[in-house]
Amino acid sequence: MKVEIWAEVTCPWCGLGSHRVDRAVERFEHSDEVELVHRSLPLGGTLPTDRTITVREVLLRKYGMNGAQAEAATGRIETLAASEGLSPYRVLDNVVGNTDLAHEFLAHATAQGRNREAWDTILDTYFGRAEPVFTLDDLLRLAGELGLDRDLTRRVLTDRRHRSQVQEDVRRAQRLGATGAPFTVVDGRYAVPGAQSSDALLDLLRTAWDEAHPVTRTLAGHAPVCAPDGCAVPGRP
Repeated sequence: MKVEIWAEVTCPWCGLGSHRVDRAVERFEHSDEVELVHRSLPLGGTLPTDRTITVREVLLRKYGMNGAQAEAATGRIETLAASEGLSPYRVLDNVVGNTDLAHEFLAHATAQGRNREAWDTILDTYFGRAEPVFTLDDLLRLAGELGLDRDLTRRVLTDRRHRSQVQEDVRRAQRLGATGAPFTVVDGRYAVPGAQSSDALLDLLRTAWDEAHPVTRTLAGHAPVCAPDGCAVPGRP
């Protein structure tokens, strides 16, 4: 069974949503038969590529939030993340930037068989350590952490070889009904928007599994007939 989660690397709900999907899969009785795949749904393509902006500045410019409002809004998700085992999880005291190159890096890592490790690393780098993940140098540093060939990674990102793959991820998510991130699809049939709880996701995994693996009951030979004091085979005293 395949579980796909579309995310933006700087979206705090995406980081939490990815963690919740991981926990749900870990708790699932058939976790060894689940293929978990992360996909790109970039939301920061309009941001400048030559600089970063503080989260505080973005919240003020885009939503008109003052300092206290920004702290309240981001404090909620930081508290949620901590309660679910993600700590530290830095949202407010962070920066944002154009994430197109980061998603192309993730597509490159996926092509090298490192999908889940790359997503875990980039989310931990950004939210756990509050380090930038936007420039070529940022991403080459992550390539070293993942054991990816730095020279190959540099060429791939400089040539923008995976731009079309990222764009296809976006188109597929939109075809499936995504209007934002995170967006999770289970077994190609159940689409779930937002960072659902791990309990809800676990229930969905079980539902999808049961529908794909219906129980077939058969009667063969003589079935025993049981009374309160024991069982007997039909036709025998």
